[in-house]
Amino acid sequence: MAFHEVRFPDNISRGARGGPERRTQIVELASGDEERNASWANSRRRYDAAYGIRRADDLAAVVAFFEARNGRLYGFRWKDWGDYKSCLPSGVPAATDQAIGIGDGTTTAFQLVKAYSSGAQTWTRTITKPVLGSVVVALGAVEQASGWVVDTTTGLITFAAAPTNGAAINAGFQFDVPVRFDTDQLDVTHDIERLGSITSIPLIEVRR
Repeated sequence: MAFHEVRFPDNISRGARGGPERRTQIVELASGDEERNASWANSRRRYDAAYGIRRADDLAAVVAFFEARNGRLYGFRWKDWGDYKSCLPSGVPAATDQAIGIGDGTTTAFQLVKAYSSGAQTWTRTITKPVLGSVVVALGAVEQASGWVVDTTTGLITFAAAPTNGAAINAGFQFDVPVRFDTDQLDVTHDIERLGSITSIPLIEVRR
């Protein structure tokens, strides 16, 4: 899949709007009851970057970014300011934040994930775009300063030696969302007062 490992400008994404989307089929029966079925096992995020544009220079930066990505052709990184850490937004990522696996004495590679829990229910999200330099790892609740590497393009943690059988593997991190433009056209309005504005810049999460 065509992807550029570059992040959309942070100063613009900070003012954007958007979040997770689910796809659910709802059938209303003749009795008034309904049946609900999930079409997607996982959510997909959508954003609109137009809300983050505050001045003409921001608009110019977005147009340049759009052209460099060839519209919808190339994906890129996006910082979701409401959800970009392994911990709560007010916290600092710690090595014990998220459980990413249990050692079996053989496996050396483990995927970064983030769990979302409410009550007895938990949904686990695969994290493929961790931020360089932000990842910390623990074995058996003890932070490991070395003996592992992270692939920031896939979110895979690889240990030099396989963790021992039964060892809890945890990680903390910051992460980006892989997205692409959901349009091949930017509809820019040129006016005197604002020196240019744009109604919508839709982005959609890229899922493999």
